[in-house]
Parts: sequence; structure tokens; C-alpha cells
Amino acid sequence: MGKFTFQETEIKGVTIIEPTVFGDDRGYFMETYQYEAFRAAGISAVFVQDNQSKSSKGVLRGLHFHTRHPQGKLARVTKGTVYDVAVDIDRKSPTYGKYVGVILSEENKKQFYVPAGMAHGFLVLSDEAEFCYKCTDYYDPSGEGGILWNDPDVAIDWPLKGLEVKLSEKDQKQPLLRDLL
Repeated sequence: MGKFTFQETEIKGVTIIEPTVFGDDRGYFMETYQYEAFRAAGISAVFVQDNQSKSSKGVLRGLHFHTRHPQGKLARVTKGTVYDVAVDIDRKSPTYGKYVGVILSEENKKQFYVPAGMAHGFLVLSDEAEFCYKCTDYYDPSGEGGILWNDPDVAIDWPLKGLEVKLSEKDQKQPLLRDLL
């Protein structure tokens, strides 16, 4: 049995990863990353930074991207549940403007690989969530960009039932995808 199952999505490079979890009455063990296994699955990214955030129910972070020093991200949730989204913003791509979304939770232990050059964001569905992600480049605020979370052309089907969306001031003012230069 492999240590990971890799599920390709309709957007090239965006991948859902399920680790093999070994559990018994004491708890569980799993590998969350192994370079050779990921490389064999076509993810040869080298990660240089790990980040973690804690957010409350309804917090929506994103949709963010970087034009200078773009970051590929390997995301997972260690507490709670989020809906994680990648949006293809490459105008030359056949999937430009399309998105892939996945539920990440402490229970399902899935991971989501978002290659550099994509917009990325997530919505917290549980009372709180801890969101962890590895990055392929260092954060550079000079190249930050974003897309409005509810851009009608992207039409993300956020699972909003019973949620009041909480956005940062910056994320409330993001442009539409069609308005990006």
C-alpha cells in the first residue's frame, strides 16, 4: 500500500492528496509529506516555508496570489474543517477562470496542492480551524494580488449554509478576475 493517494483535478497541477493513516486504540500515525512519493506523482516542488493560521467559523481568506515570487502551496487542516479553493488565473490556460474546491478537515486528513501561479483561498466551516501549508517560495508582499471571493465569472459554489462570511478589509476590496491586468 502506498503512503499517499494522489487525485488529479481538472486544473493541471492542482492535486488532492490522501495520506495513508495507521491507527489503533492509541491514536494514529501518518506521513504528511515525502519528497520521493510526491515527485513520483508529478509534484516536484521544493518547500521553503511552513505557515499556520487559526480562524473562526465563517472566516474567508482569499482569493490570493503572488505575481512576484509566486508560491505553490501544500495545505492541510489540523483542527476543524475548511473549504479550500484553487482558481486558475493563467489567461493562456484552457482552464482559465475555473476552480477546484475540496473539504479539508482534521477527520479526513486530506491535503491540497495548489501550484504556483494560482489564486488560493479557504472558508472556515467549523467553529474554528487551524490551517497549515507549506510554500515553495518566501512571502513577498510587493507582488500580492487577489480576486473577489464571490466573483460571478468564477462562480465558486462556497458552502455558505448558515454562515456569515467574515472578510478582511483587503479581501472585501479585491478586483474581479476580468479586471486583472
